[in-house]
Amino acid sequence: MTRLLAGDIGGTKTILRLLEVRNGEHQTLFEQRYISGDYPHLTPMVQTFLQQSIAAGCSPQTPVGACFAIAGPVVNDTSMLTNLDWQLNGRELAQALGIQRLRLINDFAAVGYGLLALGPEDLEVLQPVPSDPTSASPVPAPIVAIGAGTGLGEALLIDQAGSYEVFASEGGHADFAPRTELEIGLLQYLHQRHERVSAERVVSGQGITAIYEYLRDTQYAPESEAVREAMRHQDLSAVISTYALAGQDRLCEQTLEIFVSAYGAEAGNLALKLLAYGGVYITGGIAPKILPKLKEGSFLESFRAKGRMRPLMEKMPVSVVLNPTVGLLGAAVFAERLLRATP
Repeated sequence: MTRLLAGDIGGTKTILRLLEVRNGEHQTLFEQRYISGDYPHLTPMVQTFLQQSIAAGCSPQTPVGACFAIAGPVVNDTSMLTNLDWQLNGRELAQALGIQRLRLINDFAAVGYGLLALGPEDLEVLQPVPSDPTSASPVPAPIVAIGAGTGLGEALLIDQAGSYEVFASEGGHADFAPRTELEIGLLQYLHQRHERVSAERVVSGQGITAIYEYLRDTQYAPESEAVREAMRHQDLSAVISTYALAGQDRLCEQTLEIFVSAYGAEAGNLALKLLAYGGVYITGGIAPKILPKLKEGSFLESFRAKGRMRPLMEKMPVSVVLNPTVGLLGAAVFAERLLRATP
C-alpha cells in the first residue's frame, strides 16, 4: 500500500488529491480545490491540504511520492507558472514537504499520462475503429492528444520498452494552415493583428472569439443585438457556442463551424505526422461543451481530408475525453511510475 500526492496546478485554481495505490488500483483518500492566488507559494498550500486531510480522517502518513502538473513550461524540474508569480523547484518542494520522490511535469504532459488511466465511460468515441491496425508489430502504435482551451495543447505518446512515455510539444504554435476561402480570409484578418498566425490563434477559446470578430467585421452576417448584449456580461466564446448549438444565430453558427473544422484539420495534421493508430484523443475544456457539434461530422471530415492519406486517417480511432480531471489522473500515474523507476 503506497500513499501518493497528485496536483493539477493552475494560475487560477489548484486541485490536490491524496491517494493510495493497492494492487495497482488508485483509491482517492482526500481531494480539495484551492484558489491559487490565495497562497504565496505551492508549499503552504500543500501543507494546508495535508493538515486538512488529517482533520478529515486520513492517517498522518506523509506521501512517499508526488507529482504536480504545472500550467507552464517545466525545465530541469523547475517552473514559473504562466499566470501566477510562483517559482517552483521540485527538489526544494520535496525537501520542504518531506516527500521522498517528487516531480514537476507540464500540465499537458500530465493529460497524456492521464489517458492511460481512462475507462470507456470517460470517452465519447467519434471514429470507432480497431485501436491498432499494426497489431502484428511487437511495438504498440503511437497515440496523440490535442486539447483546445485557453490555448492549444498537443502531446505524443510513444512506446518505450513496454510502456507509453509522454512527450509534450508546442505544436499548437505551429503555423495555421487555411484550407478554404473563408479560412484564407481569416488568416489575412489575423495577420493584420499579429506578427504571425499560429494554429492556437484559431483553435482555442480566443480563436472562437477571433473567428466571430472576423465574420462580423467582414459582414458575413449581421450581429444579433441579443448576442451583443450577452457578450457584455459573459465569456465571449461561451456565448458564441451557446447560440450556435441552439441554432439561434447565423454568425455564431458559422463561427463554430469554422472552429470545429479547423480543430479537426489540426488534429488530423498531428495524427498524420505520427501515424497515431493507437488513438487520437481530443481533450481540453472546450470539446465536451460542444460535443453535439463535434459529432455532426465536419470535425471528422476535416480530420480525414488528407488527400491520398485519407485511407490511413480512417483507420485511426478518435475519441473525445469527457473526464475533466484527466490531468490529475496523469499526475498520479506519473507519481506511481516515479516510485517504480527510482530505487
